Amino acid sequence: MYARASALNIKNIQGLLEPNPAAALLDVGCDDGTLTLKLAKIIGTSNISGVEIVPDQAEKAARYNIKVKSFDLNDKFDWPDNTFDVVHANQVIEHLYNSDNFLSEIYRTLKPDGYAIISTENASSWCNIFASVMGWQIFSLTNISTKKRNIGNPLAIHRDEQPAPPSWNHVRIYNWRGLKELLEAHSLIVEQAAGAGYFPLPAFLGNIDKIHAHFMTFKARKK
Repeated sequence: MYARASALNIKNIQGLLEPNPAAALLDVGCDDGTLTLKLAKIIGTSNISGVEIVPDQAEKAARYNIKVKSFDLNDKFDWPDNTFDVVHANQVIEHLYNSDNFLSEIYRTLKPDGYAIISTENASSWCNIFASVMGWQIFSLTNISTKKRNIGNPLAIHRDEQPAPPSWNHVRIYNWRGLKELLEAHSLIVEQAAGAGYFPLPAFLGNIDKIHAHFMTFKARKK
């Protein structure tokens, strides 16, 4: 179910992109560059930059001619003002303690009329609400320690596996309205939204009841 929801979330992200061969794309948390290239192909651009802090993955992305930089996303971005037409960040903001800086830097580095696509897990998803009612750690906030994997939720995926590296830990999980208003507080105008995952029901229902979808995605423009 998680894999189907994650795949639909990527499809939602792709559906929010605008064709523009002249666009400069920044993929924040570009991993090995595989998804980055797919996004760039839909946009129609070869002007691709990325941020990736895992050295092995950054090296792989660079092989695809992605201009990769490695720096702490809680600090200032390593680009001048008005550099990018599109900024994409999928499953990134929940790992950061300084989300104000993150969104301020996205706004700063976006060109006027450029847009950002921000996707993350939703604290208001039904499965997270269920976990909270049970007195468990919500599913989206179980990876909070390098001592043990998936703390506080007996149904969490990967619960018995080895602890994840620090960069995988979640710091803050947003509710639907919270993330929307946070984007707006940084002068990013939300134009479209999408949802994916509706555990334990089919993933597409998350795009009908977006407020309770497990993954939420916002497209927000710099005006």
